This record gives sequence, structure tokens and C-alpha cells, in this order.
Amino acid sequence: MAKDIGIDLGTANVLINVKGEGIVLNEPSVVAVDTSNNEVVAVGTEAYEMVGRTPGNIQVIRPLEDGVISDFKTTESMLNYFLGKLNLGTRFSKPNIMICCPADVTSVEQRAIIEAAEKAGAKKVYLEFEPKVAAVGAGMDIFKPQGNLVIDIGGGTSDIAVLSMGSIVTSNSLRLAGDKLNADIQNYIKQKYNLMIGERTAEIIKMQVGTAYDPDPNAKLSLSGRDLMTGLPREIQISEVEVEEALHESLYAIIDATKGVLEVTPPELAADIIDRGVMLTGGGSLLKGIDKLFSKELQIPVFLADQPLDSVALGTGILLDHVVNK
Repeated sequence: MAKDIGIDLGTANVLINVKGEGIVLNEPSVVAVDTSNNEVVAVGTEAYEMVGRTPGNIQVIRPLEDGVISDFKTTESMLNYFLGKLNLGTRFSKPNIMICCPADVTSVEQRAIIEAAEKAGAKKVYLEFEPKVAAVGAGMDIFKPQGNLVIDIGGGTSDIAVLSMGSIVTSNSLRLAGDKLNADIQNYIKQKYNLMIGERTAEIIKMQVGTAYDPDPNAKLSLSGRDLMTGLPREIQISEVEVEEALHESLYAIIDATKGVLEVTPPELAADIIDRGVMLTGGGSLLKGIDKLFSKELQIPVFLADQPLDSVALGTGILLDHVVNK
């Protein structure tokens, strides 16, 4: 028998949760394609290693943008590769698949996600909204008549949702998350130092000296890039203070969107949220001090999920049991 599986189809990473086994795959959502014959050269971790380092005929593609499919054929190839690697189904038995999407996804985008999963070998496809799944995966009991607020900061989207009785009451989805924070760092260094750095370098800066609150002026990182005036490699040092400045605008956009969601939340649920606090999930929530910044600005306790990167994938496993065994 094929096992039921949950897929967190993220802009930055794909995570697969197999029933009874837990999370068995976590790889970047990246595909390397040879443009001369349109053949897939590498997928996942192997393709990510090629970012910024390929010859002209090899193109490294992210088939998902802002949490939705931008390149259907490549997404299908990627899912086929990952599911084939796990060898989950047989010719006679196909798995049920639960797959996640941002809260504001259109019906056309939903259809594209379902079709990609069906072509990759699903028996039945269940589609769920990311903030709901992330809340369940983070250990929140969203099925009671009480307000729960979750902020899921992924690679392409930040989903903010108030949940009660198993459904989303109010929500907002911003096409602004981890990838945008990387771009903010790249732009800041380009403007301040006249230095061009790659996406992977920006990600390293964010992870090592990225902070959202109370930066340490002594925390610095050396990095190299291409000087825009001379075209030659050059090394600089960047501090936590500078990275906090680079990320400031985008982080406050997420805070403002959260305030907007709270403003239209029914008063009883809003009162629950003041008591219960906010749950942060997704890779973006690992940014140092982000819980303190959000707590200060929202004036509500803010908690980081135990496994923020895995919350959506873990939630698919729990919800899949819920819908398949109904």
C-alpha cells in the first residue's frame, strides 16, 4: 500500500512528510536545466549548489515564485524527481497527497498545484492553506472556538491568519518574505558599498549577522563581491547594525499587515489572541530578535514555534489524518 504524504511546496524548500515516518525529505526548490535540449540536469540540493556558478547553457530555475507555481513543467519535473527518489507509490497503489498553498492563492493557481501533484502520481490531492497547516504543525489547537494568530514567514510569502474552529477567520498574504529580505541586503550593499553580491551570499549574511531588534555593533561579517566601478573582486565587512537597517522596511511591512488583520478580527477572538499570543513559523522567523520586535510593535506576546522550518510539513501529517480518516 502507498503511504499518505504531505508536501510543503515552498518557494525556497520542498519538505515531504510520509505518514508513519515523519519528514523524509527537505531540499531546495531549485531545478537546473540545460537550455540547449531542455533536459533537467539537477534538482534540489545538487541544483542549489550551482546557483550563480553555471555556464551559459545551464539555467538554474526556481519554479515557484511567491508561494505559487510560475513554471508548471519544471515544478512537475521537480515533484516527480522527489517522489521518485522516495519510491512511495507503485503501479497499483498511489498515495494521497496533501499540499499547501498561500492564503490568497487564486482558483487558477490552486488548480495548477493540484494538477502538478496529480501528474506526479497522487491518488487524491487535498489542498490546504499554509497558515492553517503551520499553526497545527506548531502545536496550536485551532479546532476549538478560540482565537489563534499565526504568522508564517516563508521564502516567497508571509501568511498572517486568525484561526478558530479549524478555519481561517481573517487573513492576509504578503508576497514578501525570506527572498525579499535577501534582496534587501543585496540592494543595501550595492547602494552603500558599490558592491554586487549574489543571492547565496545575502542568505549567509542574513543567517550570520541578520537581526530584527537591538543589533550588536561589534558583530561583523567579512564578505566578498564584485566592485561595480572596477569589475574586480573586493572584500568588505558588514555589521549587524547595517543588516538591521537593510531589513527594517520589509519587517515593518509584515508588522503593518498583522495590525491590519487584527483590526478586522472579531473582538472575542482578538481578546483570545491577547491572552494566547502570536505564533511565528517559517524560515523567516529564525531571524534573530524578530519575536522581540513583533512583540514590542504589536503589544502582544510572540512565540517562536519549536521547529519553525518544519511546521508546515508537520502540520500536513496531522491534517492528512484528519481528512483521510473522516
